[in-house]
Amino acid sequence: MAANFKTISNGAAISMTDIPHLSFDVFSEKALDIVTNGGKIVHFFAFTQKDHLRLLAVLRTGSLLVATCDAQETYPSLTARCEPFHLFEREIAEQFGIRPNGHPWLKMVRYHANYRGVADVFGNDYTEDIPGQYDYYTVTGDEIHEVAVGPVHAGVIEPGHFRFNCIGERVLNLEIQLGYQHRGVEPLLCQAAFNQLPFIVESNAGDTAVGNSLCMAQAIEALSGIRVDAGAKIIRTIGLELERIANHVGDLGALSNDVAFLPPANYCGRMRGDFLNMSLFICGNRFGKGLVRPGGVRFPLTDEDRKTLIQRIGELKPQAQHVIDLLFSTSSVRSRFEGSGKVSRSDAEKLGLVGPAGRACGIPYDARRCFPTEYYTQLDIPENAEPYGDVYARAKVRADEVMQSIGIIESLLQNPVETRCVDAEDFSLAPDSVVVTVNEAWRGELSHCILTDETGKILRYKIKDPSFHNWNGLSMALRNTGISDFPLNNKSFNLSYCGFDL
Repeated sequence: MAANFKTISNGAAISMTDIPHLSFDVFSEKALDIVTNGGKIVHFFAFTQKDHLRLLAVLRTGSLLVATCDAQETYPSLTARCEPFHLFEREIAEQFGIRPNGHPWLKMVRYHANYRGVADVFGNDYTEDIPGQYDYYTVTGDEIHEVAVGPVHAGVIEPGHFRFNCIGERVLNLEIQLGYQHRGVEPLLCQAAFNQLPFIVESNAGDTAVGNSLCMAQAIEALSGIRVDAGAKIIRTIGLELERIANHVGDLGALSNDVAFLPPANYCGRMRGDFLNMSLFICGNRFGKGLVRPGGVRFPLTDEDRKTLIQRIGELKPQAQHVIDLLFSTSSVRSRFEGSGKVSRSDAEKLGLVGPAGRACGIPYDARRCFPTEYYTQLDIPENAEPYGDVYARAKVRADEVMQSIGIIESLLQNPVETRCVDAEDFSLAPDSVVVTVNEAWRGELSHCILTDETGKILRYKIKDPSFHNWNGLSMALRNTGISDFPLNNKSFNLSYCGFDL
């Protein structure tokens, strides 16, 4: 099935000359064959190499598969035959002005002029404010009405526009338009000095600073031949699990608040702060910024530090279990969670949902188990799949993972941790090479892909945040649901605006 695509290892650099360069017809047919037979898309993007415009696909089955081809100015859309390519092709059209003919939903993704300066696929004038020429999906009829929310919200969150088509209180379709921030992160990463990369990627999504810095560090290490000691791997794993716990606990509190069950909402808010303060204790930043750097970590974990963390997490463990039990044993909570915002496994597969959103639909994929890095190679990560695909399932996956992550951290703190601390350095990257790193961030599969040119300079830096897959899951969850359930469903996904708006 994967003939002509090359198998690569997670976090291992490979020469570009070793990657199969196929004709477009062979490339597209093989990619379609892999994905229609159960494979998933990790990356699918365009890049320019020596004045040649090319496409690169990274797919996953039980392993990672990669191939390239020359890009055409127009080509038959892969989405027309296989839904998971849909958002990737829209992104390629926006970034490089390449038109996928026959794409069933060809709209801009983030609203910016393409990198090549060629004619815009969407006919936008980028001197206009967003949404420009964005053509929202509409439903007609005497009883149909639209509800527009955002991009400015009452809460202190980032900008995004939600357009509901409703009949009475029932939502027929929700369309989500993002791209208001115009951050230009990916081009900036190609221009920045190496010692600036950690600060940029830590700000991709502030709640995923450890996940993004870990993906970046692993990629730089692979391209520069740097080895990381065992102690640093343990500390990195602890940092990533603390990030997971803090965000999951915060989400459980937000869900409690949205169904007006205030005791868990208050408890979770306080506990989230306690877990964030454990990150603060380790590295001086509540969100884990500054912890991970290429080559290892910047801060040690002394025996006294371990004892303090063991004490803190030992105090929090029964509290977290008590609050989870309280939340899920309350009948009024279950009646609001169960059956709300269902996404079928079939739809989740087609949308490519990852992380808790995917596992709540019965998809057991977890990169910590399937593509382990750091200390996860020594850990037994369970399958947390729930079959229902509703708010209850998304909350239950988070609750289970909170307790499992607490157990992981406790096990890693049992023995002394020795490491050589590192700081920002200059690196010499392998020329004409590519590396793909995949990690299970708290929202799901997070992946960075770096391509270098013949001098070892970064040619293309591609980031795939889990929210790139999961935003459309929220749209599907709202179909035939009361519009008053939107806040609850939105919290159950808790998607990243900034992770999407790169």
